Amino acid sequence: MIDINEFIQKITIWAVPLIFAITLHEVAHGYVASLFGDQTARLSGRLSINPVKHIDPVGTILVPLLMLSVSSFVFGWAKPVPVDWRNLHHPRRDMALVAFAGPFSNLLMAFFWGLIAKIGLVMETGGNVWAGTPLYLMGQAGIMINVVLGVLNLIPLPPLDGGKVLAAFLPRRAAYSFSLIEPYGFFILILLMFTGLLSAIMGPFVLLIMSMIWGMYGLA
Repeated sequence: MIDINEFIQKITIWAVPLIFAITLHEVAHGYVASLFGDQTARLSGRLSINPVKHIDPVGTILVPLLMLSVSSFVFGWAKPVPVDWRNLHHPRRDMALVAFAGPFSNLLMAFFWGLIAKIGLVMETGGNVWAGTPLYLMGQAGIMINVVLGVLNLIPLPPLDGGKVLAAFLPRRAAYSFSLIEPYGFFILILLMFTGLLSAIMGPFVLLIMSMIWGMYGLA
């Protein structure tokens, strides 16, 4: 049976970092696309940091709630920001930069949440446990969510951002053949997850980046 009080505490700690992680990830895609000539996201109102404009009922609400009810980690996604590569000044190069912008924003946010965790730790150490502990826990959640989201999206597999970056560097014929994997990308990820290969691939990078953040702010 789910402990309601514990469940509410989890939501309080994880909700804000998750919402910002997936919202700013999509905004980053749209913003970089607008810099290189494609205003599709801007014209559709998707360059806003208002989470409501980016909510996916399944990825932003249902999946995170289900994960929180059975684990101590939460994950999710927002509605993809529309990008029309035909409007970009240099479509292949610019599309790689647009794709890279999402996970890069997550890595930047991970360092930001490291600062939040440090502030919470200082407050907690100074005796302000009531405010310091939740802030510290929220910061730690923000680090984990953003590092995992950033590393996951850099895996070179369509339709992940890393797949789009890799496609930009492949010869056109090879890039086309590579793009044919996209309809099966989700199922490949599920297979990797259940076989443990996804953790094996991501684990060293996740731990390296998290260790850097912990060391930088003295959280370890």
